[in-house]
Amino acid sequence: MADATNAPDKIYGIADLAEQHGISQRTIRFYEDKGLMSPQRVGTQRVYTEFDSKRLGLILRAKAIGSTLADIKTFLELYGREGEGRTRQLEFVIEKTAVEIAKLENKRAQIDATL
Repeated sequence: MADATNAPDKIYGIADLAEQHGISQRTIRFYEDKGLMSPQRVGTQRVYTEFDSKRLGLILRAKAIGSTLADIKTFLELYGREGEGRTRQLEFVIEKTAVEIAKLENKRAQIDATL
């Protein structure tokens, strides 16, 4: 498969997108069902753009660090289609990160006390 970063108007089928990201087609459909992705349709076939591929990459990275689907959806919605919500998105990430850091520090304190 060609490098997708060189073709901003490249389109993908669900199998191509799944292969590119190393996930199953079922995973992509699950994210669609949860409202995280909404591909264009040609008849009954899903058609994904480079935007959808990048969005899927963000979803997968967020899941890898333990973000909930609800938080991921909020994060993506804040950005907007053209990036108009970047400031609000950044504030959301900072807030969520601060909460997670506080939880980890609390766990560390509990571990230290136990040791």
